[in-house]
This record gives sequence, C-alpha cells and structure tokens, in this order.
Amino acid sequence: MGLNLRPLAIAFLKKRELVRQHIDSFNDFVENRLQSIVDEVGIIETDVDYHIKLGKIRVGYPEVIEADGSRKKLYPMEARMRNLSYFAPIYLEMTPIREGIEGETDPNVPIGMLPVMLKSKVCNLYGLSDEELMRVGEDPLDPGGYFIVNGSERVLVTIEDLAPNKIILERPERYSKITEVAKVFSKRGGFRALVTVERDREGLLYVTFPSLPGNIPLVILMRALGIETDQDIVNAIALTQDQEILNEILVNIETFMDIRTKEQAMEYLGKKVAAGQLKEYRLKRAEQIIDKYLLPHLGTEKEDRIRKAKYLGRMALRVIELALGKRDVDDKDHYANKRLRLAGDLMEDLFRVAFYSLVRDIKYQVERSVVRGREPTVRNVVRSDILTERIRHALATGNWVGGRTGVSQLLDRTTYMSVVSHLRRVVSPLSRSQPHFEARDLHPTQWGRICPNETPEGPNCGLVKNLALACKFSTGTSEEEVEKLLIELGVRPIGRL
Repeated sequence: MGLNLRPLAIAFLKKRELVRQHIDSFNDFVENRLQSIVDEVGIIETDVDYHIKLGKIRVGYPEVIEADGSRKKLYPMEARMRNLSYFAPIYLEMTPIREGIEGETDPNVPIGMLPVMLKSKVCNLYGLSDEELMRVGEDPLDPGGYFIVNGSERVLVTIEDLAPNKIILERPERYSKITEVAKVFSKRGGFRALVTVERDREGLLYVTFPSLPGNIPLVILMRALGIETDQDIVNAIALTQDQEILNEILVNIETFMDIRTKEQAMEYLGKKVAAGQLKEYRLKRAEQIIDKYLLPHLGTEKEDRIRKAKYLGRMALRVIELALGKRDVDDKDHYANKRLRLAGDLMEDLFRVAFYSLVRDIKYQVERSVVRGREPTVRNVVRSDILTERIRHALATGNWVGGRTGVSQLLDRTTYMSVVSHLRRVVSPLSRSQPHFEARDLHPTQWGRICPNETPEGPNCGLVKNLALACKFSTGTSEEEVEKLLIELGVRPIGRL
C-alpha cells in the first residue's frame, strides 16, 4: 500500500514558509540593527558648540505622498501599478545640546524613507487573511520576501561568504616565501579587517593587518601589546612541553632579541607607520593603529591589547602546528567555515553607509546655519532625501556598498517556481572567469542545505546555488550572552589574569 505524502508536504510548506529566512532577517534589521547603527553614532558633534543627541529610531508603515501633499496608506499592488516605491518613513528621536545644555527633545524627526520587504512586520500586508489580501489585490500564495522600487520587484540575493572572526589555516602557492598562513577576517560593525600570521622558510612569524605597511615580526608586536618577557611570550603562544613547538617559538625570540621592552616595540612600530615624524606623533599613531585596526572584533580600547596578543598567540600556535605536521589546513569550502548574508545583513551594510552620509550632512548644515547667524533646529538641519536616495539607488541598480554588483536583482516572474527559486538563491562572490574547481564542486557538508541539482550551466556553474527545500536558518545569538554563560560555568576569559 503506497504512502500518500502530499498532505505531509503541504503541511510542511505551510508551516515553513519558503522565504521565511529573508523576512525574519529583515524583521531583525528593523527591530534591532537599526537602533544599534544609531547607537554607534550616539551624538553628532560639530565645531560650533551645537551638538545633537540621537535616541530611539522607529519605522512607520508604507505610505504615499500625493501631489496635494496628503499622505495615505500604500499597498504593494498600487505601488506596482503606479511605479511607486514601497517605502516607509523613518523617525528618529533628536535632542539639541547648546553650550552643554540639552534642549527640548523631538521624538519624531523624519530622517528618510526605508524600503519595506513584503510580508515583513512593517508591511501593510502583515497579518492579513487570504480574503483581505485578495481585497487589496494580492495573491494569497505570493511568498513576499522582496522589495518594490519604482514599481519594479527587487530581490536581495543571499551572498555566501567566509565566516568572520574565525581562524583559517592555509598554505600559499608553492614558490612563495611564505610557507604557512593563519588568517582571520576580523569584523566589528561595518568594518572588516584581514589579519594574518605568516611563517616564512626560516621559521620566522610575521603579522600583517590594515594600515600597517608590510609586515611586523610577531614577537615585536606582542611586546608592543604588553606581553614583554620571553617566558610570557612563550606562555601566550603555547602552554606545552612539546620541544618542537618550543624550539619554533625560541627561534623567533632569539632573532629579534634587540627589541626587549614595550617602549622599544612601540618605537619600532611607530617608525613603520609614521616614518620621519616627531617621536610623540609616531608613538600616538602606533597606539591608534593597534587599537583600531588590529583584531577590532576583540575591542578597540587600550585594555583589550592583552586579549589581542593572546589571540595572535593562538594563531601563531596553529601556524607552527601546521608547519610541524600536527595539524592540517582548513577546508574553505566546508559549510561550517561559511556564512550566508541575508537581506537583513545586506540592508544593514547599506543603511550604515547611508546613515553616516546623513550624519555628515547634518553636521555641515548645523555649522553653516550657525556661521550665517541663524539658530538651527533639529528638523531644519535634516535633509531626508540624502538617506532615501542613497538606499533607493543601491536597490534600483544592484550596486552595493563595498563595490559589489548584482546584489539587488529584478524578481523572475516567469512562473511561481521561478519566483520561489529566485528568492532562495545563494551566490558566491568568487570570480566567474576563474576555474575555482573546488569551490564549484558539491561538498559533503552541503547535504540538506544546498540543492545538488539546481545550478546554472556555463561560467556560473557551482557558484550560483539554491537552498534545499528543508534547509532552515539558524540566526545566531548574542556574543555577550554566550560569554556570560561561559563565565558562570567557570571558563576564564582571555587576557584577564
């Protein structure tokens, strides 16, 4: 007797909406990430003693402003028919501070318009029944998960990327001077820094990171970060009795014996980053660079330096173990080493850049008003079209921040299946013109996550993929909560003695 799986499949698809991952990601962006971007700025400081404190941000519901200035609720079908953008107003709480005295807070300053994803919590279709959806011209089976810009339906395609803040071991080309490398894409907010620990043919370890010309010996950088004695450097890299590993570390310490103290190490670093400048400026610049650009995900304050030194020690140990054959290279194509960037992540990157542009313009408008003898008000200095047009242009063209193209695409409406397929597409950022055989191959860890059949022929083969039907996204959790739990369980944080 055959088993009828049709009711089971229908129940599964109703329970697990096919584009739920995009909608959940966008809801998280609206509810949490917008506020965190505003909190990163905190106060807009100017040169004329008129500052603006930023507070709560909130998003309204999509609306259209008619020619006579009236506002009314906008539904997606009307936006498609009239070539409108399905955008909602954003309101920000602003408080002027003049000569240290806070003025009256305005809780609803309009700062621009935000594209609204269909079926998200700020969409006018949210929570409507099938009958109500049909009444406003919508297909009850339409999955949502896309935007409407100038009447066109636009999809933000999921991007596959290497996991940030994770150490990856690799071996460079055969004829390179460098034999082993540990690299980490250190990500904090919108800033992403590639930090590497490299081992050359002589067994010497060097570190590279942004804003540092060339490389710097690991031992010298560790002394600059506050781990000064030879024994502390050995302990920071490896608490082990393994003589092979200890010999590798001692070779590095003996090679750079001429620099013994933190001050000498800082001076060495200062000569690399600000050659020819005064000593005070050199030291200040060296401190700025190691705080801001070296492993920013561990923190950007002076007290975070020991943690950074111990993290570099962990990277160095892995490089040494790889060189001694005690560890193998990491598989970049393993899905544990990948992260998928959904619509909420992509919108966060775009909004951060657009919001910073608005902040710079507000600062300029305040300074211009004061210089001209006019008293600025929070509403007069905000030009909301700066934020709106920056976001609209990126969505309409697909040209994203960071130089990526094709992030936003026109929704494929050929059939219902093509709509669902497009909304569940995953794109790799690798070059289409290169072979990349390993990246294009099916990997065992894609089982149940990536469809093994649906991929285009030609140059995109294996680089453009689609999610498997039963694939479910984990959204992650707050790092602070995990750290707090680990401390309660008795784990001692790095860098705290």
